Amino acid sequence: MPMTLTELQTELRRLRLSGMSATLEARALQVAAHEGGFLDALSWLVQDELDRRRSRLMDRRYGASSLPERLTLGALDWSYNPRLPKRDVLELGALKFLDAREDVLLIGKPGTGKSHVAKALALLALERGYRVLYREAHVLLEELHAARELGERAKLVAQLRGAELLVIDDLFLRRLPKAAGDELADVLMSRYEKASTIITSNRPVDDWPVLLGDVVVVAPLLDRLMHHGHLLKFDGRSWRLKHAAERVAKRAVNE
Repeated sequence: MPMTLTELQTELRRLRLSGMSATLEARALQVAAHEGGFLDALSWLVQDELDRRRSRLMDRRYGASSLPERLTLGALDWSYNPRLPKRDVLELGALKFLDAREDVLLIGKPGTGKSHVAKALALLALERGYRVLYREAHVLLEELHAARELGERAKLVAQLRGAELLVIDDLFLRRLPKAAGDELADVLMSRYEKASTIITSNRPVDDWPVLLGDVVVVAPLLDRLMHHGHLLKFDGRSWRLKHAAERVAKRAVNE
């Protein structure tokens, strides 16, 4: 005896085909409306299952990456800030730098889109199956310090080394601890020519040795970052100030 729709949905879920189960009724209605035959319906259902699995896999990757938001390069208003390195940013969007294990430094004024670009590139990498980790710089250094205190530093460094793309955002936005130069150098040296790192900062590279407090360590570190790296400079008007002005204007209109 043929199964009912409800029974079929139950058995599909039992077989771990939840994507098929979720769309079974809609696909059955399409066939009943003569929009397709048996093979069409089967093809649709298989595609529904594949789409559900890809979506869940992407959600797991996204959660593991610690990316705080899903941003895209297309969401940038290039016309507002025409001084941005648009061509270079879009070239990075092809992700060839990941296959080449090259690093990226995004340097420039606050609010000009450095973090947005870094997060957008990270999202693209996730969508294409790369292992990604995102950390704000001060959070990463706090984690490294805590791991050292707990005797778990090797485990954390192995996790950082295992990411095909590591994003270190807003370096020097906050005051760094004394050991920051050594900690950062250890992580980046372990990834050199093995995986890619994106670093964003509002401080020019020439200031890094003094800010990290160890010229001896930082000089060779910067040399390696630039050896197989892309340095993009962000200049122009701040999107944060633009959005703040828009919010003020909107409130004034509503009042």
